[in-house]
Amino acid sequence: MLKQALHWSAPLASPPAFYRLAGAIRPWCLWLAILTAAIGLYGGLVMAPPDYQQGDVFRIIYIHVPSAWMSLFIYATMAAAGLIALVWRVKLAEVVTVQSAPIGAAFTLITLVTGAIWGEPTWGTWWSWGARMTSELVLLFFYLGAIALYHAFEDRRQGARAAAFLSIIGVVNLPIVHYSVKWWNTLHQGTTVRIFGQSTIDPSMLWPILVMALATHLYWAASLLGRIRTDLLDLESGKHWVRELSQGRKGAKP
Repeated sequence: MLKQALHWSAPLASPPAFYRLAGAIRPWCLWLAILTAAIGLYGGLVMAPPDYQQGDVFRIIYIHVPSAWMSLFIYATMAAAGLIALVWRVKLAEVVTVQSAPIGAAFTLITLVTGAIWGEPTWGTWWSWGARMTSELVLLFFYLGAIALYHAFEDRRQGARAAAFLSIIGVVNLPIVHYSVKWWNTLHQGTTVRIFGQSTIDPSMLWPILVMALATHLYWAASLLGRIRTDLLDLESGKHWVRELSQGRKGAKP
């Protein structure tokens, strides 16, 4: 089955084929991200009722929670691409690994900042060295470490493989982030939204979070595809397909 999957996906691993496919998909992802974000924010900031304990302060969850989910999801994606890059030496997987890191770092930083903003009126402190906050901060350091490793090598592919190796090591932190509120006593509240099982949050508050989660995934896809396209042009600058593309753009100018 693995061989069949690799055979089916082989054309997409070709830089020129992926460049064209990404160019076709990216605008749809971007516009759908804007649309779903507008719906989710309206539902969360306007339609959802105030929380019975936190009042309107809770509304920051419509940024905080989807960003936290994305910080984990992007790192898992980066690590999976890194594994493919190290085992099969797929150039596109290397690009996905290194270009995922800045996006994931941004979502992780948003998670930490919004968590601090939420924590001050809710728990009376901007920061607590609890398991969830500390492990999320460690996740940010893994993202920044991957970015630094990539830029530390003159050979870009060697730097990408070093970043891929670090991303695989950092996977051990993901279950710590996710299960920290269960494993340790912490200020951070427990899980209220569950993919499998019943969520404890009211449905009127739940659906905007899910819509915002969709919006952040679509934005990630649009951002990653754009970054990959730019990086491929630089990485393959001497290849025939890039020269043809460049000549075609010049010929299209009036």
